[in-house]
Amino acid sequence: SNTAECRLKYPTRSLIRGSGAHLSKNVTTQKAASVSARAQKRLSVLKGKANPFENATDARGTLSKFVKLFKPHRWKLLIIALASAGTTLFTIFGPENLGKIITEIQHQIENKLAGATVDFSDVYKIIIMLIIIYTISCVATFVQQFTMAGITQKMIYKLRKDVNAKISRLPLSYFDRSSKGELLSRITNDIDNVSKMLQNAITQVIIAVVTILGVLIMILKTDLTLSVICIITLPLCAFVAAFVAKRSQHYYSKQWEKTGEMNGHIEEIYTAHNLVKAFNREQDSIREFDEINEELLKSSRSAQYITGLIWPLSDIINNLGFVFICLIGALFTISGKIGIGAITAFITYSKLITHPVTTFSNVMNQLQSGVASAERIFSLLEEEEIDNRPPTQTFTESIRGRVEFKDVCFSYSPDKPLIEHMNLTIEPGQTVAIVGPTGAGKTTIVNLLMRFYELDSGQILIDGKDISELSREELRNTLGMVLQDTWLFNGTIKENIGYGKIGSDTADIVEAAKSARAHRFIKTLSEGYNTVLEEEGSNVSQGQRQLLTIARAILADPKILILDEATSSVDTRTEVLIQKAMISIMDGRTSFVIAHRLSTIRDADVIMVMNKGNFVESGSHEELMKKKGFYYDLYRSQFMN
Repeated sequence: SNTAECRLKYPTRSLIRGSGAHLSKNVTTQKAASVSARAQKRLSVLKGKANPFENATDARGTLSKFVKLFKPHRWKLLIIALASAGTTLFTIFGPENLGKIITEIQHQIENKLAGATVDFSDVYKIIIMLIIIYTISCVATFVQQFTMAGITQKMIYKLRKDVNAKISRLPLSYFDRSSKGELLSRITNDIDNVSKMLQNAITQVIIAVVTILGVLIMILKTDLTLSVICIITLPLCAFVAAFVAKRSQHYYSKQWEKTGEMNGHIEEIYTAHNLVKAFNREQDSIREFDEINEELLKSSRSAQYITGLIWPLSDIINNLGFVFICLIGALFTISGKIGIGAITAFITYSKLITHPVTTFSNVMNQLQSGVASAERIFSLLEEEEIDNRPPTQTFTESIRGRVEFKDVCFSYSPDKPLIEHMNLTIEPGQTVAIVGPTGAGKTTIVNLLMRFYELDSGQILIDGKDISELSREELRNTLGMVLQDTWLFNGTIKENIGYGKIGSDTADIVEAAKSARAHRFIKTLSEGYNTVLEEEGSNVSQGQRQLLTIARAILADPKILILDEATSSVDTRTEVLIQKAMISIMDGRTSFVIAHRLSTIRDADVIMVMNKGNFVESGSHEELMKKKGFYYDLYRSQFMN
């Protein structure tokens, strides 16, 4: 129910919102860094997209997992198979009956010329039969598409639901080693790609197979010689389609890559247009855009040109088949071996049998792409989850806020130990400042306290209870965080502050804003608390965003407070406001303050100095300055150079 908890419950969203740059005091530099962060976020998403022509590394294993997803729909799949087969078979019967009509008309013309009675009743019967056949085929096609759409959407719905639930169960270590673009790609692009494969490719494969088999049966029972001519065109069409498709894949991949580069460039330049104009870089940005656009044009044109060869080349092979069928068929007709109607049916069948071969070659690319996307989704679903053993302890009394670190050891990588045998005790209500150089392990202490990561060994106790034996929900309900990265969501200021406590009313939100020194600037906005924050809260200043996060933490009313570099990105005047707000929120609470600016923690009860994962000294500001140790050197480096 507090801000910190959103990183675990909504990691994707918090990762996006928390990806801002470390801004300096200079306004122009702040804008540039913010723009750069958004551009990099956009580029990472684009570059993380699955290549639509990527092949699966374990297609058989992925398909077996798909079979399990299809099990609840097996009866519907049977309906789809029957409907697809029915559609195809009825389509196949059409040319044969059209041939019968032509043959019957020929007989009646001969009867007319011979002076006999003309009777078209058989022709009418065949026409009625064709109407029935095509009507049934149309209905079967509708049933097939409707049923497949239902199955596809239900499966995709379940996949999205499973992926979303999985993300909330993944440890932060997964997000540390995975790019945001890669993760977003799996959630959006890969699932959409699987949806297209299920909806289109599978039914087309069924129809293609049934069509080829059905046409082969129909032509073989009519005439063997003409059948051989039809069959010879099959491998030729397949070879041409496969050969051309393989050559076009490289250009499609490059087209995808250049599209991502162009979108990233547009995102960066258009968002930073003020900065571009300020440094007179318009021509440079135009030149870079033109270069990317030119490469995109070349790759897109090549891909379309090469792919466009499939159908013309297939038509050449088909037309050659038509010529030979007509030539040999004419000879057979003259000799009385075969009728004109049969020749007409053969020409139609030769078209029917080569079309699915070409379609099948194109569909195989979509199938390979879909299976590759499915493999990426399944690999995400199989990632190791957070250890969610049932809690064995709970807070039965009011939390006092005593925190103990007992022989704590932790490392992000097994071969690089970070914190080794750390021991620390914080009494209830104390304000403890943790200082040290970059990489000393200050923020790691927060991550361990919040159980974002599990200890390698040792214990962290709150009021004597091991946090590893508490539920994460209960633990995080006792902790509140105000971080350097201001996590603000799209929504009103009221909603963003209210995020700190479920069910909070307007009066509570206003009171929290007053305590955080944010009420005054909120009232100056045209819509007040109903002001909608734009992307990443860009319509309010960095300091104002920080005050809103402090208000959110105050509303959550945590028993233990964590302030991590909360004033590092604001000007001196705003820093004074934030410090006053922090004094208000820290009153009576155990507080951890992590700061690079040593001036902000001089009044802390205890200052713990870290270096290379270990606490090297502790005490008040005056005591540490008298020791002239590591803290003394840090302080002098900031204020006495």
